[in-house]
Amino acid sequence: MAEQKHGDLNGRRSYRSMGRRSSDCGLCWLCCSLLKLIISIAITVGAVIFAIWLVFRPNEIKVHVDNATLSRFTLTANSTLLYNLTLAMTVRNPNRRIAIYYDYVEAQAFYSGERFGLTTVPPFYQGHKTSSQLSPEFHGKQPALTSVNATFTREKGEGSFYVDVNLYTKIRLKVWIFKIHGLKPEIRCNVKLPAPAPARKNTTTIKFETTKCDVDLF
Repeated sequence: MAEQKHGDLNGRRSYRSMGRRSSDCGLCWLCCSLLKLIISIAITVGAVIFAIWLVFRPNEIKVHVDNATLSRFTLTANSTLLYNLTLAMTVRNPNRRIAIYYDYVEAQAFYSGERFGLTTVPPFYQGHKTSSQLSPEFHGKQPALTSVNATFTREKGEGSFYVDVNLYTKIRLKVWIFKIHGLKPEIRCNVKLPAPAPARKNTTTIKFETTKCDVDLF
């Protein structure tokens, strides 16, 4: 009787162990199948993106500051910057199959790391391989710029001021009938501006040099 009971107990234990092993194997199979599916999807998406890139070969937009006029740039005794700056910029879309909608363009001007001007540019559209002209203007005054005093004094003596003009944009790309939203490229231009004539210590004429801007898009 004791041996029979012992045999039944072993049989039940063996059955339970087999049940646990079957459950573990099923879970492993599910995880492996899910991992294979994820890898397959990732490979497929990557292949599609690569194929699209081969077909359209997107290129970054090209931006230049063609000319700039700094008719007023004065730092008062209380560190208020009085400024009057106008730029002529060219934005080119070099792509043959991609059109661009510029839904929002904001221009900001910085001097010695301090922002002193802000303006917006009207929205515009660029077709394939076309160029657009932009003319952002900055007028007014910016108080409490004590941190720029030393830089201003030095550059005034040199006859040129270095100003950073950045464009912050929101764009859409049009590829055939499809549109890609949510792109926010930044355009950074470091511009060397001849000081206004009354501010120059010498009478030498300093010409503006065309400036290529850095574009963070693709």
